[in-house]
Amino acid sequence: MPLPRRAATLGALASLVGLAARGAAAQAPAFAPAFASTPPLPDSATLLLPGPEGGAAALWARGLAAGLVRGLPHAVALRTAILGGPDGVTAANRFATLEAGDGRTLLVLPGLAAHARLVGESRAQYEPETWLPLCVGWQGAVLAGRGVFVPPRAAQPLRLALAGPESPETAALLALDLLGFPAVPVFGLTGAAAAAAIGRGEADALVMADPTPQTRVRQFGLTPWLELDTPARRDHPELLAASSAATRPAALAAAQAGFAALRLRAALMLPGLTPADSVAAWRRAALRWQEEEEKSQPVEGASPALVGAEARAIMAAICPPPEAVLAYREWLLRRLAWQPS
Repeated sequence: MPLPRRAATLGALASLVGLAARGAAAQAPAFAPAFASTPPLPDSATLLLPGPEGGAAALWARGLAAGLVRGLPHAVALRTAILGGPDGVTAANRFATLEAGDGRTLLVLPGLAAHARLVGESRAQYEPETWLPLCVGWQGAVLAGRGVFVPPRAAQPLRLALAGPESPETAALLALDLLGFPAVPVFGLTGAAAAAAIGRGEADALVMADPTPQTRVRQFGLTPWLELDTPARRDHPELLAASSAATRPAALAAAQAGFAALRLRAALMLPGLTPADSVAAWRRAALRWQEEEEKSQPVEGASPALVGAEARAIMAAICPPPEAVLAYREWLLRRLAWQPS
């Protein structure tokens, strides 16, 4: 090829390359800022929570919401929607109908809702193990009675005051069975009524779930006997653990699932398919809430705020493997002649 023609061809190619480069450079700014500026959360979000409006879950959610808003990366209007009663089943059922998570809807899940699913209540149409726990309100739980804890004789079994066979406190009776301590339930008694029954000689022991359970039972003139512990967590190591001598793994996991439901004041949950950037933003806000809660506790040992791995461990305990769920339901039927409606 003659030199002039070759030079003209190279010049044309250079011009094309230059035009392509300028076109790419012109397009790049239009896309890059859009991705970089996309916020991880929407401008508003809703907390689904069980009623009533002045109930325990609503009060817990109020303080939680204030802490979360302060820890979010930008202003988010956090609204509440109260659904159903205090057991939380209605709110959890509604939450379960969400097809995917977008960071717009979160659930306040009380321990009663998790326990309803554990025992097989037909109303509980949800699977908490598929949700992502952000933070947990946790409390202690002990078995208490008068004087020093002495294993009862078979002829005089321990009379345990309980609300009813479907309540999380009933897991304490399963624990006594696993420990080999003869015991019988006395249903229809909780809190002060149970303590009064012990004072009248109508019961021997009660279950106390409270941010400071040892203080509460001593106010009734009782002595803490056993901590109703959950896997890998001891809040009162000075007490004997209810799981200490249990040898049947599935039944023990069942009992500890009941303990976890009893001790769970509430958990804040995200749908399982929530995008990772939204999850990260909410988790950072939950850490901020935890820090504020720990600073504001007036009493040492009062209800801890749990996040991260600790929150996930709680939900793992409350949603045990299928064999433990089956063991709990079979025990309720065999021992107490109770099965869900």
